[in-house]
Amino acid sequence: MNMYTFIISILLLILGYFTYGKYIEKMFGVKDTRATPAYVNHDGVDYLPMSTNKNSLIQLLNIAGVGPIFGPIMGALYGPVAFLWIVLGCIFAGAVHDYLTGMISIRNRGAHLPELAGKFLGKVMKHVVNAFAILLLVLVGTVFVTSPASLIHNLMNGAVSLPIITLVIFGYYILATLLPIDKIIGRFYPLFGALLLISSVGVGGVLIFQQVPIPELTLANMHPDNLPIFPLLFLTITCGALSGFHATQTPIISRTTQNEKQGRKIFYGMMIAEGIIAMVWAAAAMSLFNGPVGLNELLATGGTGLVVSEVAVATLGAAVGTLAVLGVIVLPITSGDTAFRSARMIIADYIKLSQVKINKRLVIAIPLFIISIALTQIDFNILWRYFSWANQATAVIALFVGAMYLYIARKNYWVALIPGAFMLYTTTVYILNAEIGFRMSMNMSYIVGAVITAVLVIIFFSAAKKARAEDMPLEVDVSDYKAA
Repeated sequence: MNMYTFIISILLLILGYFTYGKYIEKMFGVKDTRATPAYVNHDGVDYLPMSTNKNSLIQLLNIAGVGPIFGPIMGALYGPVAFLWIVLGCIFAGAVHDYLTGMISIRNRGAHLPELAGKFLGKVMKHVVNAFAILLLVLVGTVFVTSPASLIHNLMNGAVSLPIITLVIFGYYILATLLPIDKIIGRFYPLFGALLLISSVGVGGVLIFQQVPIPELTLANMHPDNLPIFPLLFLTITCGALSGFHATQTPIISRTTQNEKQGRKIFYGMMIAEGIIAMVWAAAAMSLFNGPVGLNELLATGGTGLVVSEVAVATLGAAVGTLAVLGVIVLPITSGDTAFRSARMIIADYIKLSQVKINKRLVIAIPLFIISIALTQIDFNILWRYFSWANQATAVIALFVGAMYLYIARKNYWVALIPGAFMLYTTTVYILNAEIGFRMSMNMSYIVGAVITAVLVIIFFSAAKKARAEDMPLEVDVSDYKAA
């Protein structure tokens, strides 16, 4: 059976959850008697306890977007080396990133990344990350209106006009942003999550049982010669390996988690699940279109949406394949709504505006949606070129926040600092070399990128030693509470 790399990769991801995930949990130090924000700050809107399974499915859909499908499809052009990055990136970088962001947020009353960056990396970073995160979220939310609207329009053969579909999605986003999290997101996400998982398991199962010739990872077959792995692969496959967008989403669930012991399943585990989804779609894209040349031709014809449709129909047939396509359509919708919700929460925290009353939520939400509606009229092809490095720059910030927390706590900060420094170097090299950046030669980008990374890591250690010496408080004090 010509798919050893694929099957072993899936097994390694699962094993990573039970081994490295368990180590990260033990090293961090779970306090199962500590009150979580769901109880301490209960407001019936953003702060309220929900079950582990419900939180897990919401977290999976929050972080997924189209990333673990579209990214790996594009990453399939690099060949089987994409499998290596998904497995190693997911276990040692992405899942650690998500777990630390979620757990540190829980320890700080559900704080979002800008607030955490301000606390652990300096007050200036709070303002920088706040503006950066809101821009990123509004951009994501807007694109995740237009992309699923186009997919639905095509699926319905144009029976309903694109503007009408777009307005319906916007209407849903407004409700999901404003209403208490358990009213829409808490009720519908488990169904959406089931659809996503069933479609991914279906595609993966067909690949295995039909013994589709998935390329193996060997030195001779690692990747096509015309595509340099570094740094492009690490900015092409983000969701499914490591994505800064997740750092804007995990605090949503840190405010609904009942007990810290649930954190490994919700944060680390759902990133592993996303990695498995990414593996399935990367394998399908590599194996069903006669290699990179055929995949490239299909992408040129109809983009990643056409590849998704072709994979679904080829593996599951027309009827069930349509359900799989619906599962893919669900992904951007379930990340778009929480992108706007997260933006509302971040702004509310920044200006210290209570969100208990709906009129206070409207004060923030209305301008967000007006801006987003205006942005739908703009061609995003240019703006979206900046998303890949902006996304990974956010991941760098989140990992350095985690490393700072662990350093001050005298714990193994290397688990966050190593992937953080690696992605800092990767993103810096890309910006220095890219046409949308400084257009340096690749060799010069390697050198300058290494210098910049080294300087910033030295600054990190200097700040970390000072914070440890001053005994910076790591968490907000709350009375002990035995969660139900």
